[in-house]
Amino acid sequence: MKIGMVCPYSWDVPGGVQQHVRDLAEALIDEGHEVSVISPADDDTPLPPYVVGAGRAVPVPYNGSVARLSFGFLSVSRVRRWLHQGGFDVLHVHEPGIPSLSLLACWVASGPIVATVHTAIPRSRVLVVTYPVLRTALEKINGRIAVSEAARTTLVEHIGGDAVVIPNGVATRRYRKAEPLPGWPGPGGAIGFLGRLDEPRKGLAVLLKAFEILGPERPGLRLLVAGPAGDAEEVRNRVPADLRDRVALLGQVSEDDKIRVLHSVDVFCSPNTGGESFGIVTAEAMAAGLPVVASDIDAFRQLLDGGAAGELFAVGDGADLARAAGRLLDDPARRAELSAAALAAVAQYDWSVVARDVIRVYEMVMLGRTRVAVSQEAGDFP
Repeated sequence: MKIGMVCPYSWDVPGGVQQHVRDLAEALIDEGHEVSVISPADDDTPLPPYVVGAGRAVPVPYNGSVARLSFGFLSVSRVRRWLHQGGFDVLHVHEPGIPSLSLLACWVASGPIVATVHTAIPRSRVLVVTYPVLRTALEKINGRIAVSEAARTTLVEHIGGDAVVIPNGVATRRYRKAEPLPGWPGPGGAIGFLGRLDEPRKGLAVLLKAFEILGPERPGLRLLVAGPAGDAEEVRNRVPADLRDRVALLGQVSEDDKIRVLHSVDVFCSPNTGGESFGIVTAEAMAAGLPVVASDIDAFRQLLDGGAAGELFAVGDGADLARAAGRLLDDPARRAELSAAALAAVAQYDWSVVARDVIRVYEMVMLGRTRVAVSQEAGDFP
C-alpha cells in the first residue's frame, strides 16, 4: 500500500517521535510498502529518499522540553502539495494535537487517517481550552494508536475517544553488538546515561546525586553521559571536584556511537522524573543486553515487566538510585540475569512485530473508504 506519514518535529533534531517515524517507515518499506514522510527540516538538511522537507521549524516549549514545530500558511501549502502528489491509501499522522504538520494534515486531508499519540502528560488546561479549535481536524481521524497506556490516558482525557495501544518499536538487531569505546567500561565499572542534558525531566541531576554517593565508595567507578544540548561544564561542576575527572560528557553522538556507548557500560540508568510515555532509550539499552536501573514511573514499570527485567528505584531519589545501582555493580550474576531478562522482554517491541500491528490498523480504517485526498470543503483550515 501507499502510506503517507507526517512527523510533527524537526527531522534534524534527535527525538523519540522522529526516531519512531523513521524506524516505522523503514520497517514498512522492508515489508514492501511504499512510504513517504513529510517533516519539518532545514533546507540544507540531508534527508533519506523517503522524506520530504516542509521547511524550517520554530522552537516552542512543550511538555518540559523544547519542540521544533512547523505551522503556518507556507507549511499548509507544502502539506497540500505533498498530499496531492502522494496518492496515498492511508495517512498516518503523529502527535496531531500539537500545532505542527500533523494537525495541518488532518485539517486539509480527507480519507483514511490514522493518528499515533506519543505524549503522556498530566491534564493540560491549554489542550482543554484549545480543543474546540482542534476538533474539526481531530474528528477526521478514523483510527487512533497510543504508544502506551499512559499515552492512551492522555488522549482520552484531552481529546476523548479511545485508542489501541501499540508500543514504540525497537530495531533490536541494530543494538545487539558493538565495540565499546576505547578504555570502557574499565575495571572499576561504569554507569551510562543517554538524554538531553538541559531537560530536567530526563533526570540527569538525580543520577549525578547518586554518583556523588557511589563515587567515594568505588574509586574506579566512572559515569558515561551522552546527549545533545546543555552546558557540559555546568554539568561537570555539579559533581564534587574530586569526582569530576570520572564523568565523561560526550555531547550529541551519532547513531553508531550511541550503540557503542551502550556497550561501554556495566549498568544503564534511566532516572527520568516523568513525562515519558514509553522510554525508547531504555528499550534500546535493553536490546543491547544491558542491565537497567530506572525510575519507577508507569512507562518504565511496564517496559521492565514490573521490575522483572530491570531494577526500579523511587522517582527523583538519588540515594535510592545509588543503592539500586550499587547492588547491580556488586553482583555480576544479577547483572547477567537482568541482561537475559531484558533481551527477552524487549523482543515483543521489535519493529518486525510492531509494524504488523500498525498495518492491521491501516487495513481496518481503509475498509470501504477511498484514498487520501486534499479536502475541498470550506472551513477545513481555520
